[in-house]
Amino acid sequence: MENTIKVERAILSLTQDELAQKIGVSRQTINSIEANRYTPSTVLALKLSEIFAKPVNEFFKLSTND
Repeated sequence: MENTIKVERAILSLTQDELAQKIGVSRQTINSIEANRYTPSTVLALKLSEIFAKPVNEFFKLSTND
């Protein structure tokens, strides 16, 4: 899975830590998601959707390996 979390976060001028606090996870979790080392749960993806005010499929995309 590929994502544009880093871009979406930058649009809102949020640090990894600020985004993490808003959705109740650690900064390391945000870092891992942005680096495609961690696939978030549905609940976490929906929380990100609320923060970014966009549907989940606008910032998460399936890659050819999925």
